[in-house]
Amino acid sequence: MWVEPLAGRRRVNARRQRTRIDWAHEIDQLLTTDYPHVERVVLVMDNLNTHTLGSLYDAFEPAKARDLAGRLELHYTPKHGSWLNMAEIELSRLSRQCLGRRIDDLDLLAGSAAP
Repeated sequence: MWVEPLAGRRRVNARRQRTRIDWAHEIDQLLTTDYPHVERVVLVMDNLNTHTLGSLYDAFEPAKARDLAGRLELHYTPKHGSWLNMAEIELSRLSRQCLGRRIDDLDLLAGSAAP
């Protein structure tokens, strides 16, 4: 999930897992589809071990990985921070609006989470 609160935008992709490759493909979509003309994207995110520039190199050829990495400015939230981050707020909002039930079908979940 990414969220741009001041613009009122978010994108949620439901996946079966959260690997380095999955994260890299989300970054690729963010930079090539969601913000193709933006020179630099600033990401504030948690410290999950998959959220590294190295993940781009695991998923893509070095030239593409370098191009993607060059457009990112990464800022990590504190490991032991006690504040709510925007993704958690968005997930809470989703839960209240449409996901307050068990959904065991990935396609149905993705459709329910779509803006």
